[in-house]
Amino acid sequence: MKKTLLIALTVPAFVGAIALYPVENKKVVFHSEAELSFFQKNHLTGSEQNSHLLAPPDFLPIDSNILFPTAKLCSGCHGHDPNGHALVSTSGEDVNIYDDWRSTMMANSAKDPFWRAKVTHEILVNPSHSLVLQDKCTSCHAPAGHYQSKLKNHQLTYTLADLYADTLGQDGVNCQACHAQSPLNIGSNHSGNLYYDTSHLRVAYGPYELVFAPPMHEFVGITPVYGEHVLDGGLCAGCHTLITNTVDLDGHLTGNSFVEQATYHEWLNSRYDRDHDNISCQGCHVPQLQDEVIISANYQFLTPKYPFGLHELAGANVSMLKLLKTNREALGITAQPENFDSTIAATLRMLQHKTLDMDLQTGILNGDSVDFQVKLNNKAGHKFPSGYPSRRAWIEFEVENEAGEVVFHSGKMNADYSLPDEDANFEPHYDWINAPGQVQIYELVPGDVNGNFTNVLERGDEGIKDNRLTPQGFRTSDVVYDTTLIIGGALNDPNFNRDADGVEGSGSDIVHYQIPTNGYEGRLKVTARVWYQSLPPKWMAPMFEYSSPEIDSFKAMFNAADRSPVLVAERVLDSVLVSSVATHQADNQSFVQVTPTISTDGKVNIQTTGDVQLRRIQIWDSAGRLVWDQAARAVWLPADKGVYFVAIETSRGRVVRKVVRQ
Repeated sequence: MKKTLLIALTVPAFVGAIALYPVENKKVVFHSEAELSFFQKNHLTGSEQNSHLLAPPDFLPIDSNILFPTAKLCSGCHGHDPNGHALVSTSGEDVNIYDDWRSTMMANSAKDPFWRAKVTHEILVNPSHSLVLQDKCTSCHAPAGHYQSKLKNHQLTYTLADLYADTLGQDGVNCQACHAQSPLNIGSNHSGNLYYDTSHLRVAYGPYELVFAPPMHEFVGITPVYGEHVLDGGLCAGCHTLITNTVDLDGHLTGNSFVEQATYHEWLNSRYDRDHDNISCQGCHVPQLQDEVIISANYQFLTPKYPFGLHELAGANVSMLKLLKTNREALGITAQPENFDSTIAATLRMLQHKTLDMDLQTGILNGDSVDFQVKLNNKAGHKFPSGYPSRRAWIEFEVENEAGEVVFHSGKMNADYSLPDEDANFEPHYDWINAPGQVQIYELVPGDVNGNFTNVLERGDEGIKDNRLTPQGFRTSDVVYDTTLIIGGALNDPNFNRDADGVEGSGSDIVHYQIPTNGYEGRLKVTARVWYQSLPPKWMAPMFEYSSPEIDSFKAMFNAADRSPVLVAERVLDSVLVSSVATHQADNQSFVQVTPTISTDGKVNIQTTGDVQLRRIQIWDSAGRLVWDQAARAVWLPADKGVYFVAIETSRGRVVRKVVRQ
């Protein structure tokens, strides 16, 4: 008998026997009755979840019209595991997603009191645009509530009043606000126009190809599926590129538009984009832990996943995080103080270790003035600062004499952290600074139709200054340069985003400081600091001239808050020797000789002629550090290659020579 005929006869018989065999047809249950009861009581009820959605005995009803559950619903499996089994690193650290997320700016985007105040400020300026303004602003700050109202209830607009009455809206940028975004049009959306997958399955896209889906699907009606786009920077584009329509001072549309922020486009115009280093937004803001981590509680049999994305979502807004922590109860925030402490620490690490490198060096150290230079290198994947245009950074440059007296101070702060020397409209970009009233501020300055600074975003007609540090690889020839312009003096600064050969893409800026000596001779202490400020008094003041419940409430919180800017970087030259007497090589050649001027082994010989006595030799490196201080005919340069300054004191005066160690 042929093998195929045998199979054809036996398989149906076998299948029939299986069908007739008595089995207990029960649905798959992943929890005991006690566990189900605990789960429903502790994770699916309370002020953060609509309790009427629960239906005994086992599972939530699956309503395909409900697109966005609150994050509390996700915390039952992706929050703290009391058994210490899931969402724990190999070192034992709790890395659960829910607790990391709920103290972030994204989790609290709809409760952000500054944002609420600013929306009402815009409405008070242009009341006829109220509905359009509210609908646009809530699309990014309350996307789950906003799009639920549009896609389920078919509302035309989603307002602050809707938000205040909506638990889902107050969830801010919650889990599904990101994980339900469709891979279609990824990176093409902007200005709050987000594209969600609205299939009847309700999907949650994640980074893992092998997914155990049944419990999530049965409990909350969401099916986890693999979506590589959740690691793509384009997922962030819909909200982190915002283009607004311009109105004149009477509130009339001009037909122009203003790029309020284009963080995603800044990333596209960098070395980190897909075509080059391919380090996405998530690569920094959801840093990957290489440990194997079980990503869901209550399932002992799950296979660990790696790498695991820490949902720190750290940015730069330390001031607002501190304000949110202080006003948790008033704002209805459930995150605990320790959650905020963790997020603030992650944000400080981002600002102080991953944002920029800073270098401070000396130039000419004799004559009627002395020179220094500060070089900043942007390490971020976008401009620094980026995002909402109130955010800015500046250089404080301070010089003290041997008596501890401040002889030069650029970028000093008032008691309220405003800058007293800042120009009323805006401070220009500088290549050289030679007066204390000049300060280098890196910022985007929105201008109205008359070219004056405005903090009313609807009145933004064009940027009148944008010298924010560009990311490495930034080009004015890039296809997205029209949304990432360099504006003002920085465009003609030969050191701004250009290397020593004038080639674009360095992501750096060099600021030169020229300090008059006024006859002073001796040592100076030079300090350079970079400060970051997200809520400048200059930006707040025009809004505080108006009154609304949101503005008044935020004003009280703001005035009581720690508003100090964040110190991003600091460099100090402790003892820089300067002379008020200019020296010239030709004038002193007759009695002092320094050979060789380029040394390969580090040895340099000092010779004087006639009866000239050698009294002291000091050598300073290019950073202004003293590396040699004694009288000797032969001196030795440090092993480090570079430029050194040899100060030679003789019976006929002081001579300064420049030598190079190769």
